[in-house]
Amino acid sequence: MGPIILKAAESQGTTIEDRDILVVTQKIVSKAEGRIVSLNDITPSRMACELGCDTGKDPRLVELILKESRSLVRIDRDRGIIISETNHGFICANAGIDASNVPGGDSVSLLPEYPDRSANEIRTQIEAYVGNMEISVIISDTFGRAWREGHVNFAIGLSGINPLKDYKGTTDTQGQSLNVTNIAIADELASTAELVTGKALNIPVAIVRGYEYAKLENGDISVILRDEIKDLFR
Repeated sequence: MGPIILKAAESQGTTIEDRDILVVTQKIVSKAEGRIVSLNDITPSRMACELGCDTGKDPRLVELILKESRSLVRIDRDRGIIISETNHGFICANAGIDASNVPGGDSVSLLPEYPDRSANEIRTQIEAYVGNMEISVIISDTFGRAWREGHVNFAIGLSGINPLKDYKGTTDTQGQSLNVTNIAIADELASTAELVTGKALNIPVAIVRGYEYAKLENGDISVILRDEIKDLFR
C-alpha cells in the first residue's frame, strides 16, 4: 500500500514530508489485505443461529462476530446490539465488522488481523521510497464511546509514533503537579483526520503535518487499551 499512497499524494501535489503523520482508514487496509468476506461463504454455528434469532441479526454475521472476538461483553437483545472484545482487545460493536463502503450486497469488512504490522509495512515502504525522512502511520476506525453519544475515529494500529503523551510529573499553570493526565494523541489525531476523510468521500488517507510527536519505532496499540482489571464497565 505504501507506494500507492505515495504516488496518490504526489499526483495531487501533496508530497509527503519529513515527520508527516499518515492516518489511513481501516477499510482501505482491510480491502488491501483481503479482509472482505461474503456472508454467502459463512455457515453459522448453532450458537450463532440462536444469538441471531435473539438479536435479529443475520446468523452468518453473528458467526463472524464470534470468530473475530475473544469474548462477548454485552448483548442487548431488544435493540439487537452485540458488544464484544475483539481478538486484538478492542471493545466495540460487532467486533468492528461492518458493511459500509464494501461492494457486494452480502459482503462485510473485517478489521485488519494485525493492525500494528499493517501500519509498520506502510511506513517502511514509504520511507524506503522517500529516503532520509521519518514518517508515522496511524490506522483509524470509527467506534462508539461508553460515556457520550456520537462516534469518533480511534487509532487501531500505529507505527513510528508514541500513541500517548504523558503529562505526569509536569506542573500546571498554578504550579501544581499533574499526576494522572496521559493524553491518547493517536486517538486525537485519528479523530482529527476524520474531518478530512469523512465517511463516504472516497478519501482513505489524510496527512497530518506540523504536529510534534515522540518517535516510537515499533508501534504497539495495546498500550492504550485498558486492562480488564482496571475497567469499571466490565
